[in-house]
Amino acid sequence: MLRFYSPVLILQIYCLYHAYKNKKDYFWYLIIFMVPLLGAILYLLTQVFNKTDLEKVADEIVTIIVPSKKVKDAEKRLAFADTFQNRVALADAHFENADYENASKHYEAALKGNFKKDFYVMAQMISAMSQSQNYEEVIRLADEIKDKHEFKNSKSQYIYGLALDKLGRIEEAEQNLKVIDQRYSNYGERLTLAKFYYKNGKRAKAVEVLDEIIIESEHMTKPNRRIYRQVITNVRKFREELDNE
Repeated sequence: MLRFYSPVLILQIYCLYHAYKNKKDYFWYLIIFMVPLLGAILYLLTQVFNKTDLEKVADEIVTIIVPSKKVKDAEKRLAFADTFQNRVALADAHFENADYENASKHYEAALKGNFKKDFYVMAQMISAMSQSQNYEEVIRLADEIKDKHEFKNSKSQYIYGLALDKLGRIEEAEQNLKVIDQRYSNYGERLTLAKFYYKNGKRAKAVEVLDEIIIESEHMTKPNRRIYRQVITNVRKFREELDNE
């Protein structure tokens, strides 16, 4: 399959992916596009090779072009040694490929013996079940780990709150969603919280969350303004909609 791609194009694809993944400045996108070979080499020398080794870079390039490679490699390791780590690695590979059904299957298979209530695996299963819109299972899994300290203020608690909302358990949903309202973080989640408040007749609380985000956005660093530009735009738009009611 790789013979259909020129070496320069493969290098460009990797550099653009790495720049996007690591939130690099737009300057690098321009360099990589405008001067394909030299720009990519410059990017690798200054932004990649000082952080990782050549073998890892090559592996990532192949993974971008052949997304199933990571799954196949993980399957081989699991076939060689059926360990907890190898089983979870295969589940993670499926999760990254948005194959939530197979991811859940392997996460569940890993939950045995000393790892029966492993928090990471349970949290990943909660995310997978949420992506599959299996909200009953999200709640069942979350109920098993919600007393653990790692659950408090975690992504899993937020997903749990969303699932409770989907099933009409509004008061419980609010208790779990509102913990995500933390200053200078979680902007997308807080926008969702504001919409939750508004939907459930708590307009004042929705406005309060939105106004806090807008104020915080005025003090963001340039990188954060770039990262959260669309979220902040949506926050302002929703706030204007409430004003125009």
